[in-house]
Amino acid sequence: MSQAHRQESRFVVCVSNHDYPASLELRKIYQVIADAAATKHGQIRIVDESGEDYLFPSELFRRIELPTALRKAVLAAA
Repeated sequence: MSQAHRQESRFVVCVSNHDYPASLELRKIYQVIADAAATKHGQIRIVDESGEDYLFPSELFRRIELPTALRKAVLAAA
């Protein structure tokens, strides 16, 4: 699996939506969009509830590993 593909299929779960209740759902799985500059500043880029990608503080999320079948299903549904 290439580095680019691993970046595309990284997922996080929202553990806090403090200051962002309209944009983030608690316990929802979000796909991470690779953004090295954001990472350097303690942020993460995801597609939020508006359907657009935005930066959010990394501490609002925890990285998760999805089983292969679930990862494929989530990516197909996106």
